[in-house]
Amino acid sequence: MSQVAQQLFNALQWGSFYALIALGYSMVYSILMLFNFAHGDVFMVATYIGYFVATVLLGLSLSGVLPLSGVAIFVLTLLLTMFLASFIGIAVERVAYRPLRDAPRASAAITGLMVGIFLETLVLWRLGASRRNFPTLIEVSTYQIGPVQVTNLKVLTIVLAVVLMILLHLFIKKTKVGMAMRAMSYDYAVIPLMGVPLDLIIAFTFALGSALAGAAGVLFGMAYPVLDPYMGVLIGWKAFVAAILGGRGSILGAVAGGFLLGFIEILVAAVLTSTMRDLVAYSIVLLILTFRPYGLFGEEHSVRLRL
Repeated sequence: MSQVAQQLFNALQWGSFYALIALGYSMVYSILMLFNFAHGDVFMVATYIGYFVATVLLGLSLSGVLPLSGVAIFVLTLLLTMFLASFIGIAVERVAYRPLRDAPRASAAITGLMVGIFLETLVLWRLGASRRNFPTLIEVSTYQIGPVQVTNLKVLTIVLAVVLMILLHLFIKKTKVGMAMRAMSYDYAVIPLMGVPLDLIIAFTFALGSALAGAAGVLFGMAYPVLDPYMGVLIGWKAFVAAILGGRGSILGAVAGGFLLGFIEILVAAVLTSTMRDLVAYSIVLLILTFRPYGLFGEEHSVRLRL
């Protein structure tokens, strides 16, 4: 039982990464009815942004120019990375998706894949293939809570992920921009006739999803501090699976799918072996989708999908 409790806690951390990235997929799909297949590489670029921001802040702190504690550097790194990552999302939407807004969905999907390859190649060209170590911002401390060993980084990841999800929910439900996003997910064609700035809301949706990917990048870099240009491919595709598992275009589904996929992967690796993890985990996902083809919270008709 102690081993199960330990793995459940680990799964919460792993699921937090999937959920934060899957939210970006679901928000874009809810409005444009297409998946941004470059989103995994946006997460990768955001992780590198967090790396450089943290490195600069640590350098300024050590030189005495800007004396900051490790916690302050972490907070600034997180906020600046989310802010800068949002512009990556805006650029992807403006350059790649806006010209193809009325094109067949297959063209937009292929464009997303090409943008992902472009981002990978750009990072590879400018930074090289050598892996980089994310700076240590907070010293790791381990605590024993009953039979479970927890670290401050794992607790920080889970708490921050949940806080960001709650803030996103409140933003979508309580603000005018959130109301416009929900309205566009109901009827994309009619909403512009009511004076809603279509381009602005779509760009903001990409920015918001990329900012969440930026937060995931900083937290992931602190937990698994080895960065490489292709790190976003596998994680991005798994987060995409989580978004499908939860239900296309559903915010609640993206969160549920991310945590569920994290639980399945960690528990399979703990009970069996890590080499069997993906085989068994995605067989379980396939079985779930066989009986729930629209996902856990998805609906049959796309016009009924809601945030």
